[in-house]
Amino acid sequence: MKVFIACEFSGIVREEFKKLGHDAWSCDILPTEIPGQHIQDDVLKHLDDGWDLMIAHPPCTFLSNAGIGWFNEERYGDKARQRKKNRIEAFDFVMSLANANIKKIVIENPTGWLNSHWRKPEQIIQPWQFGDTESKRTCLWIKNLKPLLHTNIVKPKIYGYYKKGKKKGMPIYGNSYLKFSEDRWKIRSRTFIGIAKAMAEQWGKTK
Repeated sequence: MKVFIACEFSGIVREEFKKLGHDAWSCDILPTEIPGQHIQDDVLKHLDDGWDLMIAHPPCTFLSNAGIGWFNEERYGDKARQRKKNRIEAFDFVMSLANANIKKIVIENPTGWLNSHWRKPEQIIQPWQFGDTESKRTCLWIKNLKPLLHTNIVKPKIYGYYKKGKKKGMPIYGNSYLKFSEDRWKIRSRTFIGIAKAMAEQWGKTK
């Protein structure tokens, strides 16, 4: 199977498909972190390269509900208006991926603009359903494939508890515990290995 992992610089999903004998390629404007078959370019230029399956991880900066407060024009003025323009551009990018001439397509993103302005996802998964002790709610929009079966449900690691606000007393999981840094977005965007293995093992068997 010829597999296209769009918007992946880590190489994690690509390598899991490669291990099973697939002709898997990752593509991103950034170089790959794991040496292998990687196209460093705009993914939109490579959608018509004869892929059987595309798994896309489009940037969620302007689509996720996590930064919804930054769209308040009364508070942030032109910055908020620019952010809204960026959100529309991000949405159009996702639609270009979703409408690609590829038989099997999966688009991954957190809960956000896509849920309310496109459609509900076919599946919502967590790393702890696939053997990783982390919590990161991930939506999957799936075309011509079955939802992933959970492979190993474990208890997610708790890093602490909220001390104040509406979430006071509630547990803090890894995805929310990460401190702000220049590479925080990179850490958050990498696919967990358990999910990557499940994608390759389950979707790689589909003819």
